[in-house]
Amino acid sequence: MKEDLHEYLRIARKNMLWKLDGLTEYQKRRPMTPTGTNLLGLVKHLAITEYGYFGITFGREFPARFAELEASAVARLNSDMWATAEESSESIVALYREAWEHSDKTIEANELDTVGRVLHWPVEKQEVTLHRVLVHMCIETNRHAGHADILRELIDNSVGLRLGNENMADGDAAWWDQYRSELETVAQEADDTHSAKRRSDE
Repeated sequence: MKEDLHEYLRIARKNMLWKLDGLTEYQKRRPMTPTGTNLLGLVKHLAITEYGYFGITFGREFPARFAELEASAVARLNSDMWATAEESSESIVALYREAWEHSDKTIEANELDTVGRVLHWPVEKQEVTLHRVLVHMCIETNRHAGHADILRELIDNSVGLRLGNENMADGDAAWWDQYRSELETVAQEADDTHSAKRRSDE
């Protein structure tokens, strides 16, 4: 069980970093949504999150660099979700890889029923097991990997589940254009149909 969860977490981590491959500094940092979601910021956020859940939760020491980033996130709202101009993308990726190593030691040294405490959760929910934290981080990382999928497609049309397994329909550019056009037509028709039905029901 622990090995399975750990492997899913490892896969999700690699998928996150794959989405940065081949991009410029601007593309990695470019805010792609109204709330500023960006690829490098997602990686930074996950690095800090892993240090917290697998470090503080289980009373483990963690690097001073993490403490500085956490303090910065508290001092400036949402600063864990983007990289400053002075922070290189290489340093953020290195931070994430360091977090993996730190987390992996916690995971490998403890049983699934090992109890920790998530201090920023409501008091009645703070006591957790390693099992719950592993599940939580698998979900958290895969959620942000899904965000990264969409951001990368918006940036340069690159898509795919993971390196070597894109898991996409085997269509060329013309096929995808026609497919998207069909979906747009269906969406408009559905809106017209259901809007008309709502009006008739009034």
